[in-house]
Amino acid sequence: MGVANEMPAGKYDFVPSGGEFRGVRSFAKQLKHAAAVQYLVANSMLGEPVTADQADERGPDTVRSKAEVIEYLQGSFAALHKAAAAVDDRNAFEPVKGVFGSQPATRAGLIAGVLAHSSNHYGQMVEYLRMNGIIPPASR
Repeated sequence: MGVANEMPAGKYDFVPSGGEFRGVRSFAKQLKHAAAVQYLVANSMLGEPVTADQADERGPDTVRSKAEVIEYLQGSFAALHKAAAAVDDRNAFEPVKGVFGSQPATRAGLIAGVLAHSSNHYGQMVEYLRMNGIIPPASR
């Protein structure tokens, strides 16, 4: 969560420049994507409805400002905590269908996957901070 707070509000739409970066997500879109996947996994694990903006992994179009993005991200972590707390010996390895297409997954596998996914995007956001002359909190 620390990287989300570090980027100045005016740089939330930052996208690296240059031809080799064509089509990459802005800093805000990186956060929204990570949060949308976290909501998708949490809702799937809990058997709750998945919204279209979670299924396409983009997050809601209405979430635009730094404060809105951070609130959406915080909500996704709360949803994941709730989902993880519901995992027990009985359901950890039961199939959960339809999370990422037709491949069945387990709650334990989804938790491991969403942690790896979030870690991947954290690394990308750290690079965005560094490109803007900001030292990430974990590197201070």
